[in-house]
Amino acid sequence: MKDLINKLYITNSLSFDELLYIIENISKQEDKDYLFEKARNTRYKHYENRVFLRGLIEISNYCKNDCYYCGIRCSNKNITRYRLTEKEILKCCDIGYEIGYRTFVLQGGEDSFLNDDIMCNIISSIKSKYPDCAITLSIGEKNYNSYERYFLSGADRFLLRHETSTDCHYKKLHPENLSLKNRKDCLKNLKEIGYQVGAGFMVGSPFQTNEDVVRDLMYLKELNPHMVGIGPFIPHHDTKFKDFPHGDLDKSIIILALTRLLLPKCLLPATTALASISENGRNLGLLAGCNVIMPNLSPHEFRKDYSLYDNKLSAGEEACEYHKSLEVSIKQLGLLVDYSRGDNIEWRRI
Repeated sequence: MKDLINKLYITNSLSFDELLYIIENISKQEDKDYLFEKARNTRYKHYENRVFLRGLIEISNYCKNDCYYCGIRCSNKNITRYRLTEKEILKCCDIGYEIGYRTFVLQGGEDSFLNDDIMCNIISSIKSKYPDCAITLSIGEKNYNSYERYFLSGADRFLLRHETSTDCHYKKLHPENLSLKNRKDCLKNLKEIGYQVGAGFMVGSPFQTNEDVVRDLMYLKELNPHMVGIGPFIPHHDTKFKDFPHGDLDKSIIILALTRLLLPKCLLPATTALASISENGRNLGLLAGCNVIMPNLSPHEFRKDYSLYDNKLSAGEEACEYHKSLEVSIKQLGLLVDYSRGDNIEWRRI
């Protein structure tokens, strides 16, 4: 096992069968510790011990899509919908900037009301007020022209998790009007335009096999995104998958470490989902090579309504108000808190 891990550490590449072997057979704690050590060494090689903090703003929980696993899917009539105004979004940025954040992540469902004109005005307003800050968007599938308009208005990054690179698995998680091909085309377009691009998937999503996970890792290696968002699947009580178990924490951490070794220069968040299934989840992610955390800047009164999954954390160290305690916990791991833009080291805005 250690020979394979070391090969991955040195070459940043393994075959399908080799990755599958690790995932299916890594059980000894000493092998896991060796994997995590190599992941940390790889992170240090490119980013030293820095952990980048981003301010997350959940701008809308309206969504036109009906993804089977998501709590804000359009057919869910049991949630209170909300949409932040430009003024409210800028107020979140004001709070975040004062704390020290130099990246704002605007995340939301695919809200048809937030058309290109509105989004471009919001992006331009943030960039005009805070030109030294990066803007990350996570608002779903759009056409090429829309992505280009956002970029020209000042957006720097775009997060669009591919969710699964196996077509038959994708169809089990999404309605017929959504396709894996279109999702991959969107990621290709985003890279072509010049964004720092983020992809990713859920560990332990319904019907997922280990072969599916390896295909996801191989797809990420091929795509070579600047950011990768990976976290455990967590069910939501208002979806068809409400009785499915959440993804395994241990497996999620292993997959994160493998991702760090496959994509040594990527920005890799320790996600809220990790912290939502385990009190120590975020720290375990950081100890497995993660180097990004995104505390929540959204207004208090709306955080509970952005319910992608059950028991999603929005208080404690997941919230911007507790940034001091977050700093302490990061430093206790021997890591450095970095509030800068924290761009991927290979990216230059064109």
